[in-house]
Amino acid sequence: MPVATVRIPASHPAFAGHFPGRPIVPGVLLLAEVVEAVRSHGIALDPLQVGAVKFVATVGPDAELRIDWDAVDAAATRLRFEVSQLVDGQATRCASGHFDLSPTAR
Repeated sequence: MPVATVRIPASHPAFAGHFPGRPIVPGVLLLAEVVEAVRSHGIALDPLQVGAVKFVATVGPDAELRIDWDAVDAAATRLRFEVSQLVDGQATRCASGHFDLSPTAR
């Protein structure tokens, strides 16, 4: 399963309004990071559709995230992903789900 590591800096504009006094990474930003990580490995995702996603833990500013992904079936019509927060070498899952890919997005 391919892996990417990213950090969302405290200076990211999403933290200004999400939420004042207790900033957390918006779910859509986590999904955008997954898409960028996959694309940076040469996998075309256009067009894609979010098939399912489950957010199970909040992520704060400056969190180190690990993104894992893999094609679920041989036809590569579904790409499964998991986002984990890394703290002191321990990974805690924050989100998981899958994208449904069109046949042209391979």
